[in-house]
Order: sequence, then structure tokens, then C-alpha cells
Amino acid sequence: MRSLLDLTVLALYFGAMAMMGPLFARRGKTTEGYFLGDRSFPGWLTGVSMFATSISSITFMAYPGDAFRVSWFRMLPNFTLPIGVFVASVIFIPFFRRGHITSAFEYLEGRFGPKTRVYAAAAFIVSQVVRISMILFLVSLLVKQVTGLNPYLSIVIGGIITSFYTVLGGIRAVLWTDFIQAAVLWIGGLLCLIVVACKLPGGLGQIISEGAADGKFQFAELTKEGALHPVPWFGPLSQKTIWVMLFLGLTNWLTEYSSNQNVIQRYAASKSPKEARRAIWICCWFSIPTWAFFMFLGTAFYVFFKQFPNDGATAILNGAEGTKASDILPFFVIKNLPPGLAGLVIAGVLAAAMSSISSSINGVSAVSIVDIYRRHLAPGRDDRHYVLVAKGIGVALAVLMIGGACVFMYADIETLQDASTQLAALMGGGLLSIYLMGFLTKRGDGRAIGAGIVCTLLFTVWMTLSNLGWLPGPIKAPIDNYYAGILGNVIMFVVAFGLASVLRRAERDLTNLTVWTQDGSPLE
Repeated sequence: MRSLLDLTVLALYFGAMAMMGPLFARRGKTTEGYFLGDRSFPGWLTGVSMFATSISSITFMAYPGDAFRVSWFRMLPNFTLPIGVFVASVIFIPFFRRGHITSAFEYLEGRFGPKTRVYAAAAFIVSQVVRISMILFLVSLLVKQVTGLNPYLSIVIGGIITSFYTVLGGIRAVLWTDFIQAAVLWIGGLLCLIVVACKLPGGLGQIISEGAADGKFQFAELTKEGALHPVPWFGPLSQKTIWVMLFLGLTNWLTEYSSNQNVIQRYAASKSPKEARRAIWICCWFSIPTWAFFMFLGTAFYVFFKQFPNDGATAILNGAEGTKASDILPFFVIKNLPPGLAGLVIAGVLAAAMSSISSSINGVSAVSIVDIYRRHLAPGRDDRHYVLVAKGIGVALAVLMIGGACVFMYADIETLQDASTQLAALMGGGLLSIYLMGFLTKRGDGRAIGAGIVCTLLFTVWMTLSNLGWLPGPIKAPIDNYYAGILGNVIMFVVAFGLASVLRRAERDLTNLTVWTQDGSPLE
């Protein structure tokens, strides 16, 4: 058990976050208030919230773990974020602001019909359940090491606490706690780096020189023998390459800013289109340095434990049985930080997790109500009913998240950052191509999109079964999972666009639904 001072710091942090729920509960009586805060937020607040959401515990623990054990290879996708943000600010935001939407998927019904909307909403819900389960699992590793609690009990406690204020307080609680948590997570990371730099004889310079000498700043992968091997720029589909990682990053960011409810909801919650654009650029310029910082922190841990060898750190570095690369940050905190400071760093990890989990819970609740429940199951009910059901969905999601995190306890994966990238690729569902088809062309209807969805899902199942080792060699996918998201979107677009070119399209009003049919009306 850690010191009483650390536990006191954590208790104060949890108490402050929990208070946000009751504080904002009275202002979320309508769906507009609960999901969007009555569309009243300034861009700086929604931008910081988007930043805090993107900097999950996957960043706080998996990025240092990846850089500690391997290299900076998986930082590559993040460098394409500015391109994705630029495209979103010019092309995506006008469609969502002009439509006065609550959900990202309302646009799809107007463009392709209700079935496409339901598919996209379901794909989002499934992907978010997987994502927040992984985030909660990472948090449980830290809670377990700090408190000595059973890991499954750690997951249950973490899930209950992180979902409490979100379900109660709605989007206002999410945004304001995100703002606080963004500061806390940076403080936690900086404390670790300061301690490392102060203890190393050569300070920051030693981290840079020794890290570079050992190839830790490279874009490299580990060989079976445990040596670092630089990743080539180009290569076959069975191999990771630099250009594919960059293209994968661009695909992920375009998907994120075109179809992720957690992002689109903040477009809609901003008080003007100008503030929405400001928000995504604030998120961009905060996120990239933060990702780089936590990769650098992992390199710093590598140099630190090279200077001050430790059997536990060596086991993590070598991938010994029973260890994960993401263990390195909590291991360092427990072994090297004094009481009180350790509690602050732990609060930083929890802040990173809570900001992501809270956004996803609120986003999934919004999609479940707006796109499925109110649209198809129970139309015409009053707002009080929908807000009550949304809170019930939030509770159900917390249960699924806890169960998913327990499943991750059994995962045999090289690093959590690697796993999160693969899962994002596998579960993209071709959503980016659906939106690009809608925004950039006048072709297609629900039939063409439906055919693309079927082909994309079949491809995803094939890739997933191959990854699990459930297919014999002759029919196993000869493709790295990192390509799955890219190829899934290519399949979706080619099939849908090709079929749309031969099918006779029913006449539909496409005003303001494509870049070619905008009427110039002002954005809301």
C-alpha cells in the first residue's frame, strides 16, 4: 500500500471530479442541454476538451511503454494530424454546422438513408466500447500497483468512479472536467521527466545522446532476437512501412474528424462555426507536442534504467512473461517518486483516462438516443424521458466497459499502443469512405453504400480471424493488420462508387449535402 499522502491526493482528486456531476446536473434537463450544453461553448474550451479526450491513458502509459521497449515508430501517424484538421476545417465542419445536428450520423440519413445511419451509429458504439475498455484496463494496472488491490476489483472501482460524473452531469461536466484533467495529466508527466533529468548525471542531454546512440529515436521495430531494425519506407503488404504508417495516420484522422461522435459533438456544442474551427486547431497544436513528450518520457525511462539498472525494469524491457511495456510508468512512479508527488502522477494517469472515458460515454449515449432510440424505437417522447434513458445507457456502457477491461487482462500483446492502432484499423468500418462519398460526390444511395458495407465487413472478419490464428495458411490474410483500416476504406469506396455508377439513382434533394450542391446559406 502506498503512503497515506498519495492516497489523500488521489482521494482529493476523485472528490473534485465527482463534484462536477451534481454541479452540472441541473443544467442538463433537455437533450440539447445534456448532449450539447445548448450549443454555447467557446472554442478554447471545446478545443482543450478534444485535446484531453485524445490524450487518453493509452498516451500516458502506452506511449512511454512503446518508446521504452521499442522506438518512436508508432509516433508516425500523429504527424499527419494537421492535414486532417485542415481538411476538417474546410470541408467537414460546414456540413455539420449547417445541419444543426446532435449526432454525427444524422447527415448520413439525409444523404444515403436511415439504414446507413444505423450502421454507422452501431459501428461507432462498438468501437468506443472496445476503446474505453482498453483505457480502463490501463488505469487498472496503475491502481493495482499503487494500492495492491486485486486487478479486477481495480477495474470495477475505476469504471464506477469515472462514469459517475459523466452520467450525472452531461456534456458540461465532461468539458469542464476535461479542462482540469488536461492540466493534471501534463503536471504528472512533467514531474516524471524532472525526476529523471535530476537523477541522471548528464540530465536531459544524457537522455538525448544515449537514446540516439541506442537507436531509441528511430522509426524501428524489434526483431525476434530483440534488436531494433529500422522500418523501411516501402515494402510488401505483409510488412509495416513508414509511408503506410503516415497514410494510416491520415486515414485515422480524417475518420476521426468526419465521423467520430466525440469530435462532431464538439463541433455542434461550439457557439459558432468560427469557434468550432478554433477548437480543432487548438486540439491539434496541443496534441502533437504532448504525444511527442510522452514518447520522449519513455526514452528517458530507458536511459534512466540503463544508468540505474533494476531487475523489474529489465524484465519489462525484455518482454518477460507476466510484464507489459505499459507497466514501466507505474513501475517508475512507485520506485522513484516520493510520497505526494507519486499521487500527483497517478492522478495524471487517471485524468487522462477519465477525460477519454467520459467523452465516449456521453457520445455513445447521444448516438444511442438520437440515431436509434428516438429515431426508431420510441419517437415522440418528451425530453425528460430521453435524458433519463440516456443516463441508463451510460450506466449500461459502464458495465460493458468493465467487462471489456477484464477481457484485456488476458490479452497477449506486444504493447498497448500497438494493439490500439491495430484495433482502430480493424474497427474503422469504412466510415471515412461513406462520408467522403457523401461529401465529395453526388452519386450513390443506400443500395450502393449497403453493398460497400457488406464487402467491408467481410474483409474485416477475414482480417480479424487471420489475426487470431483461426484460419489455415492458404486462406490466411497475407496482410499486416495496420493495413486493415486503409484497405477497408478503399474497398468501401470502390464498391459503393462503382455500383452507384451503374445503378439508377432515385431523385433526391442533395442541397447542402455535397460540396457541389451547397446553396451558400450561412452556417449556424
